[in-house]
Amino acid sequence: MLAGLQQVCTPSELTAIVNIGDDTMLHGLHISPDLDTCTYTLAGAINPETGWGLVGESWNAMAALERYAGLTWFRLGDKDLATHLYRTHRLHEGASLSTVTEEITRGWGLGLRMIPVSDDPLCTMVTLAEGPTVSFQDYFVRLSHSVPISGVDFAGADSARPAPGVIDAITEAATVVIAPSNPIVSIGPLLAVPGVRDAIVARRERTVAVSPIIGGAALKGPADRMLRELGHEVSVVGVARLYAEIATALVIDTLDAELADEVAAAGIRPVIAPTIMSTPERAAALGRTVLECL
Repeated sequence: MLAGLQQVCTPSELTAIVNIGDDTMLHGLHISPDLDTCTYTLAGAINPETGWGLVGESWNAMAALERYAGLTWFRLGDKDLATHLYRTHRLHEGASLSTVTEEITRGWGLGLRMIPVSDDPLCTMVTLAEGPTVSFQDYFVRLSHSVPISGVDFAGADSARPAPGVIDAITEAATVVIAPSNPIVSIGPLLAVPGVRDAIVARRERTVAVSPIIGGAALKGPADRMLRELGHEVSVVGVARLYAEIATALVIDTLDAELADEVAAAGIRPVIAPTIMSTPERAAALGRTVLECL
C-alpha cells in the first residue's frame, strides 16, 4: 500500500505510522520487523520470494549459529544483520527508536517519513487456545501461526506514549489511510497506544481503510484465522464492523461487491475497487482510489 501511495504522491507528503508490537530481542539485537519490511520494500530491496528480509542475502551467520546449536528459527540474513546491529547500537547510545528509524530510512534514500507508533516498549502477546501466552514472533514464526488462539493483548500499551509526530501526522493529514494489514496484530497495536485511536476518531471523516479480507480470506498470513478464532466474521462485513468507528470509507475488492450493502449497514461507506496489488501499476491504481474516494 505504501509503495502504491508513493507512486501517486510526492514522497515527502507521506507519513507512515508503523507497528512495533512485533519487535523482539534476539542475540542481543533489537529487531523491528515491520519497520524493516516497510523500509526494504520502499527501497526496492525486499526479498520478493519471502516478503521479508533483503534480496540476494547470504546466511553465513545463521550457519555458524547452527554449528553451536544456537537459536535459528528466526532467520536473519547477513546483510539484514547490519540494520539490527546499527539500531541496537544507537538505542544503547540513548537515541530513540523514532530517531534511529529516521536515520535508517535516510540511509536507504527514502523520501517519506516513517515513524514507529511509540518509542516505548510495546509487545503483542498471543494466548494460544491450548497453551501459554507467547510473543507474536513465537506464534508467527516459531509456531508458523499454525495453532489456534484465544486472545491477543498488547503488553506495555497502557504506559506507551505516541512517538513524536504521530498525533500531529494524524491530525494534519489530508487523508488517513488504514492499510490492508491484519486488523488484530498489525493495526491493533497502533490503536492500543493511548491517544492514537482518539486522534483517528476525531479525523474519521478523512479516514479510509482498505480491507485485508478478500472473498472471505486473507491473501497471506493468519488474519482470517485470527479473526475467526477471536469471534469476528471473516468477511469485509466483519472488517467493516471493526473499523466503522474510526473510518468513514472501506475499500473492498470487486470480488466482494455483493456485500456492499451489508458493509454500509455496518456504518461505513463501501468503495468497490480491485485491491489485489500484484503489480506496481495495480498498487498505484489502488493508491489513487484511496486518495480520491473521500
